[in-house]
Amino acid sequence: MEDGIFEGLKVLDCASFIAAPAAATVLSDFGAQVIKIEPPGSGDPYRNLPNLPGYPISPHNFAWLLESRNKRSLALDLSRPEGQAVLYRLVAETDVFITNFPPGVRQRLGITYEDLGPLNARLVYASFTGYGEKGSEANKPGFDSNAYWARSGLMDLVRADENTTPARSVAGMGDHPCAMAFYGAIVTALYKRERTGKGSHVSSNLMANGVWAAGVLAQAKLCGAKFPERRPRERALNAVTNHYRCRDGRWLILSLLNEDRQWPTLARCLGREDLIDDARFATKPDRHARSLELIRIFDEIFATRELAEWRAILDGNGLVFGVVGILDDIPNDRQMIENEVLVPFENDTMMTVNSPIWIDGARKVKPRRPPAIGEHSDAILREAGYDEASIQKLRASGAVA
Repeated sequence: MEDGIFEGLKVLDCASFIAAPAAATVLSDFGAQVIKIEPPGSGDPYRNLPNLPGYPISPHNFAWLLESRNKRSLALDLSRPEGQAVLYRLVAETDVFITNFPPGVRQRLGITYEDLGPLNARLVYASFTGYGEKGSEANKPGFDSNAYWARSGLMDLVRADENTTPARSVAGMGDHPCAMAFYGAIVTALYKRERTGKGSHVSSNLMANGVWAAGVLAQAKLCGAKFPERRPRERALNAVTNHYRCRDGRWLILSLLNEDRQWPTLARCLGREDLIDDARFATKPDRHARSLELIRIFDEIFATRELAEWRAILDGNGLVFGVVGILDDIPNDRQMIENEVLVPFENDTMMTVNSPIWIDGARKVKPRRPPAIGEHSDAILREAGYDEASIQKLRASGAVA
């Protein structure tokens, strides 16, 4: 396991935007050899994500750094017969083929499971879509903002109340959880192959993952449940599972589920021991019945200290709470660094976000910088058995760059 649990596993990443290639990234973190198939010229359109309006301005292509680390690039034009022939030759020696092209595009390019499966009986063909492989929306383009966040009900559910504007998702917020589900599907298929010797077609989609993320409330709706009025923070039903603003403008969220036991400790932490014996808040039902009054009291108290002070007080007394983090916190978060949530690129000081899985005895590779467009085309073709004359002919045809 010194070179990764997936050492020797060959993966073709023929996907873009974002969940499918991110699943390939997780495989690469554990040692898989991942070849990124991208069109000649401008390459994978995802390379241009940071250039879209509203994205952070950086001298580094942060999106590409994250999703394409450890991979090698083959610039291949799959719309040409010569390009398809190259892909078919690679598939014959590949373990996992990953795509998120809609079914209709796969058919047009000759890269459906029916096209590739017969070339390699052990192939795990993994396809990812916006809305699933079947039905009238199978070929409909989907991104996490619409197919995951909006379609699932999450965009509506996170609103403070019914009069608040629905909340937009942030880049990749749905894609990265979906990538982990897709990774799980691929690994499950690899396990099946270990038992049967045969590959298979596995799939996942944004819509399904979005409903799974909203699963508790979705299941309630499927059970015919009646939902209570949606209430804003100031009118929450429970003051000890609410969020509060500190003096420096930062927020924290209390999560005191063992309320009866922790209520006296919280009152002491807030410097309000008098609340312990206050008849208005003596029992859990009392506190819930007067939650608006208690929230107003807590608002005033939390506004007297900065977040760091409250963090030390609450942590020191074993109370369950969370800091409402901001991006500025992440680069210097010691807990993230010590637990390798953030790791440096190989031979570099720049950090990247690690995939959220660790296996004892199975080392992850040191993250390597992502490739330029077609950076490894010649090397990959040579490994596949092409001689120099054949490579030059493919270049001259425009099938390879």
